[in-house]
Amino acid sequence: MDAMRFSELHCREVINLCGGARMGEVSDLVFDPVCGQITAIVVPGQGGLLSMFSREDCVIPWNCIETLGEDYILVRFKK
Repeated sequence: MDAMRFSELHCREVINLCGGARMGEVSDLVFDPVCGQITAIVVPGQGGLLSMFSREDCVIPWNCIETLGEDYILVRFKK
């Protein structure tokens, strides 16, 4: 796979293959500062009326990614 920029991953729709749910869009990346590799993608937590102020981001390990499509990312992620 060719090199990819954050701007190419940012805002891609993330779909969980464990149930087919849309999880949201990539908002951030987590990387290992020692080796410089990306270790996870971050999707903002789903906020409802009661969780408006306590929304937790969903951190999806990089090894859970199945496919990096043009407009989407398919993952197998169990919370």
